[in-house]
Amino acid sequence: MAVITSDKIVLGIDPGTNILGYGIIHIKNNKMHLIVMGVVRLEKLENQALKLQRIFERVSSLIEEYKPDEFAIEAPFFGKNVQSMLKLGRAQGVAIAGALSKGIPIVEYSPKKIKQSITGSGNASKEQVAAMLKSLLNYKETPEFLDATDGLAAAVCHYFQRGATASKKNYSGWKSFLADNPQKKA
Repeated sequence: MAVITSDKIVLGIDPGTNILGYGIIHIKNNKMHLIVMGVVRLEKLENQALKLQRIFERVSSLIEEYKPDEFAIEAPFFGKNVQSMLKLGRAQGVAIAGALSKGIPIVEYSPKKIKQSITGSGNASKEQVAAMLKSLLNYKETPEFLDATDGLAAAVCHYFQRGATASKKNYSGWKSFLADNPQKKA
């Protein structure tokens, strides 16, 4: 697998309306290093608008402080509660707006994709993801809220996904693909 060879900082976000998790990694010389992870606690704010404002402000301040090159965010999963989905989608949208306002490219990953990338199983628990990240990034303490490791997992997933595709060629269509891969013709 090819890996990202340049010096990059990736901000990962696990959006939430009560707790938003984030993790920032530095990739240098094909190695990941943990910069910081944490949470933004929103449960004590009175209404949804204040929560969204705090998300935007905190994501913007993380970007200003750590200057990430790329932004990875967990996509909302489909649940049965429509109101919860709407709130989560808004939280995600505001976090994305924070990155876009700073000109940072964003990539979205499904929860299953993130878990698969980190643990090898798309059905892994938060605890399994946290344990694997601890091993990968060699840090000591597991955070109080696993939302922090979920945000970190989005950043690490992005590194793994970008590394896996960094050397693959993009084609403008089937014809250009066949020109480079004549053995694929039927």
